Amino acid sequence: MNIALVQHAASPPSAPAVERGAHAVREAADAGADLVVFPELSFTPFYPRVPVTERSQSALDLAEPVPGPTTEALAEAAADCGVVVVFNLMERDGGRTFDTSPVLDADGTLLGRTRMMHITEYEHFHEQGYYAPGDTGAPVYDTAAGRIGVAICYDRHYPEYLRALALQEADLVVVPQAGTVGEWPDGMYEAELRVAALQHGFFAALANRTGTEGQMQFAGRSFVTDPSGAVLAQAPGTEETTLHASVALGRTADAPARRLFLRHRRPDQYERGAVASNQDD
Repeated sequence: MNIALVQHAASPPSAPAVERGAHAVREAADAGADLVVFPELSFTPFYPRVPVTERSQSALDLAEPVPGPTTEALAEAAADCGVVVVFNLMERDGGRTFDTSPVLDADGTLLGRTRMMHITEYEHFHEQGYYAPGDTGAPVYDTAAGRIGVAICYDRHYPEYLRALALQEADLVVVPQAGTVGEWPDGMYEAELRVAALQHGFFAALANRTGTEGQMQFAGRSFVTDPSGAVLAQAPGTEETTLHASVALGRTADAPARRLFLRHRRPDQYERGAVASNQDD
């Protein structure tokens, strides 16, 4: 399976940005991609860098439904090119908004959507004013390219979430991200996901933004790691580019996590330990 990670910067207004995204899908497909993945808030500015209370528009005004205009435009490109597409947007659902990644199959079918579960709040990431906590669980999608799970940005920090994807036999976990230069110690983006891939027995592919918005300089460095934690391909930090990588998803069956770690889990004892600790208190 050939993966294309589209590492790009925001280019408002949103309508031309979506057209640019559809063009990126077609270019990636022409280069042999089976799966195209975009960063977090794929075709808009990174809204949460400014507290929502300082905006003239509400979160609802900035969001759109799924399916909606962006989903439909990307679905058309996916179907035309016969590729699976994972992207990300601010979703409006009734009176709530979510950080959402729709998953489009190679015929343009909307297979479902993953909503970010864990919502952070710190400098430049004022996300609790924009997003409700996700309520879709941790779905794994049977796509034309393979069994794919999605961990949206902050969700990648939670081993429980990644374990839920692994227990459903995700062969690949894609991570739409908006990570900045200096946000974490150098190399931690890679190290964290490399260890997760080793512990859970899946390939992982992180698509990050690049460019500068306000005081935020996005780090780029999109990459793909295999189930042993080895980095297979990585993009530079400052350039807009599409990173291509070829992976053999069948290798997950021989991963240490699939052969050993997951088989030898003892969740009954983990829960018992928590109960005992509470009783001791």
